[in-house]
Amino acid sequence: MNDKQPLFGSDAYSPQEIAERVERVGVVKARLPFMKLFMLGILAGAFIGLGAMFYTLVVSDVSLGFATGRVLGGVAFSLGLILVSVAGAELFTGNNLLAMAWADGRIATTEVLRNWAVVCTANFIGGAGLAVLVHLSGHAQMNDGAIAAQYARIAAVKCTLPFWQAFLSGVLCNVLVCLAVWMSFAGRSVVDKAVAIVFPITAFVAAGFEHSVANMYFIPMGVLLAHDDPSLKSEAGIHLMGLLHNLLPVILGNLVGGSGFVALVYHLIYRKRPGS
Repeated sequence: MNDKQPLFGSDAYSPQEIAERVERVGVVKARLPFMKLFMLGILAGAFIGLGAMFYTLVVSDVSLGFATGRVLGGVAFSLGLILVSVAGAELFTGNNLLAMAWADGRIATTEVLRNWAVVCTANFIGGAGLAVLVHLSGHAQMNDGAIAAQYARIAAVKCTLPFWQAFLSGVLCNVLVCLAVWMSFAGRSVVDKAVAIVFPITAFVAAGFEHSVANMYFIPMGVLLAHDDPSLKSEAGIHLMGLLHNLLPVILGNLVGGSGFVALVYHLIYRKRPGS
């Protein structure tokens, strides 16, 4: 069967066509002008932060059971990647798929590293900047401070994760995130993209895996709240060094999961030329 033929009448792009589209888009992303790339990166950090804010609101409701709260929180968190995909933004974890165009020789190593460095930095500015705005808005004091307490618990856990646990959790997270991005390329409408994104993102959030850009919102938010409220300072590890302790292994894990286990695997399946 031709990989490009619709399956059972589906109008979605085939996996072969997805691979071609991901590679073409990767070339464009790698060569975006600096200022455009940087501003789109800030937007992506803020968009993921909005998803994280929505997630925290849901899981702070103690009346929900554990699994119900995690699953509903994951659905809420999906807002972030839907905004990135539909509204347009540059997300470090999704851009790990640039490894496919790199493996095919269409972009240089320096172009990939430039994109990742600029976008990751901009994502941090967007996520941390949103945390400042949300903190100043008083959002965390809703539900008699339950949301603030939830932020503190989330930040404390993230800041104290052992290196290898954070790394492996980052790997698993970005396998699912990049699969969500990959499947969104199959869609021909906004609804197609949203449906493709929701289930993998809900799965990684419900499972508690680590997303570096989300943590660029969660941990600064926890630091700000703990600084203002002495009752939250009892949560261990909420400080800027805790942020670095988390982000180093999680970023490395996200890179391995997205670039290695998704982009390069699909490159071998669909794009590698015989004998090359």
